[in-house]
Amino acid sequence: MAEKPGEDVDSGPKPTVLFLHPDLGVGGAERLVLDAALALQARGCSVKIWTAHYDPGHCFAESRELSVHCAGDWLPRSLGWGGRGAAVCAYVRMIFLALYVLFLGDEEFDVVVCDQVSACLPVFKLARRRKKILFYCHFPDLLLTRRDSFIKRLYRAPIDWVEEYTTGMADCILVNSRFTAAVFKETFKSLSHIDPAVLYPSLNIVSFDSAIPEKLDDIVPQGKKFIFLSINRYERKKNLTLALEALVKLRGRLTSQDWDKVHLIIAGGYDERVLENVQHYQELKKMVQQSDLGQYVTFLRSCSDKQKISLLRGCTCVLYTPSNEHFGIVPLEAMYMQCPVIAVNSGGPLESIVHSVTGFLCDPDPEHFSEAIEKFIQEPSLKATMGLAGRNRVKEKFSPEAFTEQLYQYVTKLLV
Repeated sequence: MAEKPGEDVDSGPKPTVLFLHPDLGVGGAERLVLDAALALQARGCSVKIWTAHYDPGHCFAESRELSVHCAGDWLPRSLGWGGRGAAVCAYVRMIFLALYVLFLGDEEFDVVVCDQVSACLPVFKLARRRKKILFYCHFPDLLLTRRDSFIKRLYRAPIDWVEEYTTGMADCILVNSRFTAAVFKETFKSLSHIDPAVLYPSLNIVSFDSAIPEKLDDIVPQGKKFIFLSINRYERKKNLTLALEALVKLRGRLTSQDWDKVHLIIAGGYDERVLENVQHYQELKKMVQQSDLGQYVTFLRSCSDKQKISLLRGCTCVLYTPSNEHFGIVPLEAMYMQCPVIAVNSGGPLESIVHSVTGFLCDPDPEHFSEAIEKFIQEPSLKATMGLAGRNRVKEKFSPEAFTEQLYQYVTKLLV
């Protein structure tokens, strides 16, 4: 279904592409959607993004370079306290958004690019002029939730079926890594005849190269020489506690002089509308207090792009703690900024990080992470050598030029 791009299908008018995305916030999925939209726009395509929620103040700055429209934000995000029913609400919001675009939005487009929620894809089969559908699967949604009760299993059964059935309605399916491709085949049994193609996320390198560094004096205490950085949303599945637990283990491995030079910054996406973000932030703060790490940890919530780039430029190493991460854009950002990465040895980081060359891949336990962190303290030259290797790897394997060309080929092939 998803053929490998071959010859450039570049004759005739450029396609008009419409992106449909649930919530244009500051996560990895949103980063990819924006990069994809900007890439196609740079290639001459007419591009618009439609989303159920968009706040320019809580989104990547590049969103302002695109035509972004919003519909359906009045619909609920959950059915009650604790975020219950979020999946059903996401389906309803995206189906409404698709219906709005098709029948009320006065939009003309050749290809719709959808990600995260496939339930809206059947709507585009209702169009008078057939629309080609490209679905980007970050990861099967049915694997992202627990089924720890009969009621939950009963609730998820139709949702899971809809996800699998509607995903198969796409004309082209892309995934973000070989890891996700394997999980896709293993999870969606009825789609075993489909071989999704891998399109690795890329970086908007221009934004990194043009950023003016900000001073970090108000974030990093004086006298700190070894700055370690964690960048992830405030979600439990991101395993941010691993970074704190590794810091506790590190304290026992260092002399008091070296320990006093260590500082950890936990920065990440934070949305007050998301209950888990609020709860987990408080859990992490409590853990810092109980571990007596108050002087060694700084929390940043929803830091700006400039702040993030400045932190990557100034830190010793990035700690990337999620297990089985579908791809993970943070390791690419870090490596491009010549910052080594210590990551869990599973999922996407196995494809982006070269062990002992651009960083370290470790078992997801505090002992192994603290051992890797200590190497950067005992051998400060590692940052420079691994940092340079990381930047070269991003340029060679994850360049925006390769991403743009591949995506453009997939889109134009749909119209042949």
